[in-house]
Amino acid sequence: MFLFIQSPVETIQNSFEKYYEEFLKVLPRLALALLVVILGILLAQVLTNVYKRRFQQKSEDPLMSRFLAQAVKIILVIVAIMLSLRIAGLDGIATGLLTAVGGGAIILGFAFQDIGKNFLAGIILAFNRPFNINDTIKIDDIFGKVKELNFRYSHIKTFDGRDIYIPNSDVLTKPVENYTADGFYRVEFIVGIGYEDDIESAKAVIQQILDNNKEIIRDTDHENFVIEDELAASTVNLKVYFWVDTYDYRRASRVLRGLIIKQVKEALAAKDFNLPSDVIELKLYKNTPEIPFKLSKEGEKDLLPKK
Repeated sequence: MFLFIQSPVETIQNSFEKYYEEFLKVLPRLALALLVVILGILLAQVLTNVYKRRFQQKSEDPLMSRFLAQAVKIILVIVAIMLSLRIAGLDGIATGLLTAVGGGAIILGFAFQDIGKNFLAGIILAFNRPFNINDTIKIDDIFGKVKELNFRYSHIKTFDGRDIYIPNSDVLTKPVENYTADGFYRVEFIVGIGYEDDIESAKAVIQQILDNNKEIIRDTDHENFVIEDELAASTVNLKVYFWVDTYDYRRASRVLRGLIIKQVKEALAAKDFNLPSDVIELKLYKNTPEIPFKLSKEGEKDLLPKK
């Protein structure tokens, strides 16, 4: 009886040949699995593009449409990967991946708390949120238009051109001021008239400007008015309130506000109302050098420059 012992080189060669033969057997399935992955990714991209073109244009909620498009794409890619593993005969790997994902989710949850928190917040915001696309909102000191809701962040475009990405967890937990939720916003400003002027007449002049402006909203729910606000040091302050359409927030709340202020100033000046500046009182105490002054045309004391 002879015992045949292979050399290490022959053992490695035989193992290589065996694995090579096994590889040739599974090669068609691997190629098919790879093809399924590629086709799955392409199909997911095509379906997402079709969804965006056809449904987002008709959707009343474009923010939700974009979010769902991203979710559908990710799900289709995952399904293609799992299907390709089964085609390749790697069912054990597919099952192991699902088990690892379930078990690893706990570990990764501690390691990536912020990512997981923002992801869950993004899902909640997709179905229940305080804003829509192109709404003007304010979160803390960030003020601008909503451009996109992603899985991890909300994209805000500020009015000075900055792109700010706020974590969804902050959007979900912090107060959100929505300036365009119902399409209306009340603008206000203060104008001061002299104590010698007739208050009711000044209010009538301002009210006429508000009533004649076609860009100002006026209906039973949105009233525009002028009210006495404060007896200041040198003026009687009137506060002007009027409503605007916030479809274009910058135009309504900034440009139109400036236009109304200009018209009010010119109209009051044309009616000979005084728009005095603040009066500064100068007190002289003991051992204080005398400060020279002269009377201006309005009767006010103007300090003379030092010689």
